[in-house]
Amino acid sequence: MTATWVAFLTDYGLADGYVAACHGVIARIAPSARVIDVTHEVPAQDVRHGAVVLADTLPYLPPSVVLAVVDPGVGTRRRAVAVAAGEHVLVGPDNGLLAWAADAAGGAVRAVELEHRLDTGATTFDGRDVFAPAAARLAAGAALPALGPELDVATLVRLPDPWLRVGPGVVEAEVHVVDRFGNVSLAAGAADLAAAGLAGRARLRASAGEWSADLPLAPSFAAAPEGEPVLLVDSAGRLALAVNRGSAAASLGLRPGDRVTISS
Repeated sequence: MTATWVAFLTDYGLADGYVAACHGVIARIAPSARVIDVTHEVPAQDVRHGAVVLADTLPYLPPSVVLAVVDPGVGTRRRAVAVAAGEHVLVGPDNGLLAWAADAAGGAVRAVELEHRLDTGATTFDGRDVFAPAAARLAAGAALPALGPELDVATLVRLPDPWLRVGPGVVEAEVHVVDRFGNVSLAAGAADLAAAGLAGRARLRASAGEWSADLPLAPSFAAAPEGEPVLLVDSAGRLALAVNRGSAAASLGLRPGDRVTISS
């Protein structure tokens, strides 16, 4: 494919030169490509958080080569892959990071295992030595088969789907992700509330922590008094717990993987 854009997500942070090195590799191989930095502040080695951010962001990106690196298995036998999905090609480690984004693009239709690397002698920086060169080659017009042997897309690694159960008068949902503001996004949407027959005010209870709350489904953070919790539909379309001018994760003691029960 020939792409104008490379969308770039990592857990590298900005304190070191890792991001700049990858930018430099892309610029050397595909100097006309433009790079969108999705984020480089994924919590270190948190593949699940990176997968959620990537999937939530992908629908708003132009057709892109998507370079995503959250790679605690770097240097091991985990595969390095490029995956065609919809208008995008996703490049990164085969550790579950790419699968939800591929779903958001309509599903993986083709994949290859990357077999080329820069000859730096390093084994701990595949972002620079494997993934950035592959993304740049694609952006410069290389065809997917030129990057390595074909893979069965059914063998790509997937993360476990988050827990969700919907029944009459009850929704049980896992905390899917917590953002930097402390907003707690659940693996459920407004349609799940409707399917459970819940409207207006709902009772919430957490499996972790000693709290429960009686909250309305509100249109905004400011619908609650300052410092008080609110239930709303967030920008990704999921139900979320927030605290007006505060952190719901800190106030309510919630983190990814915890379960919240919503009932009448």
